[in-house]
Amino acid sequence: VNGKVLHINRKPKTPGEFGLPKQEVERAQITAEGIDGDYNDFRATKKDNHPDMALLLMPIETIRELNEEGWPAKVGDLGENIVTEGILLNAFEPEMKFDIGGAQIQISYECDPCYKLHSLPYIGEERGPEFIKTMMGRRGWYARVLEPGDIAVGDTFSLAEAA
Repeated sequence: VNGKVLHINRKPKTPGEFGLPKQEVERAQITAEGIDGDYNDFRATKKDNHPDMALLLMPIETIRELNEEGWPAKVGDLGENIVTEGILLNAFEPEMKFDIGGAQIQISYECDPCYKLHSLPYIGEERGPEFIKTMMGRRGWYARVLEPGDIAVGDTFSLAEAA
């Protein structure tokens, strides 16, 4: 199970905003809390910055599927920190460990879509329930950080060797 890092996204804490959409960066430092400089409102306010929610991963293949279905989702819109290419959403499983650049992460659990996606300009309150239904089982995977390190766009995203 191997792929590559296609995009890295983060958004600093911004008063009155939830952390969507995230902005793309070429490289970032992964700390125990996630991408350095990133803010996730749900994680911070409801989950006490739980380490199992440090990163949100999303395959580009899922974003492309949404586009084909008529949803104009762009990279960063869904709150994802790392967009992969070459590993489909259903290939991820809890406890899988991946090496990315100088970091190692472990898949924790699937991310459920939330009402904050309504804040996207092409969704809104009217289409929100339909989009939430569309996103069930497709919002990506949360991961915890096992080894902090630097990552960059283009890095290999590969299943870690069993010890």
